[in-house]
Amino acid sequence: MATSAASVLDDQATHSFAKDQLKAIVERIERLEEEKKTISDDIKDVYGEAKGNGYDVKALRTIIRMRKQDANERAEQETILETYLQALGML
Repeated sequence: MATSAASVLDDQATHSFAKDQLKAIVERIERLEEEKKTISDDIKDVYGEAKGNGYDVKALRTIIRMRKQDANERAEQETILETYLQALGML
């Protein structure tokens, strides 16, 4: 009987730990999602400022995307694009 009671207490402790751990994970994700939204809003504001100063936002987004790429990957994509444009008579 004592073994059974100890087993129940272990199960309750494990359940409580798992519940607390899950709650902590969910709260961390929620906090990070809020931070992500704040950062996204800040980026949107910077693009709006750039547009207000006469910059082309679409070009800026392209530049940002290109700067994230590896130099070799970017060169390969540019080569493929140039090949396609040439094949379509657009160059």
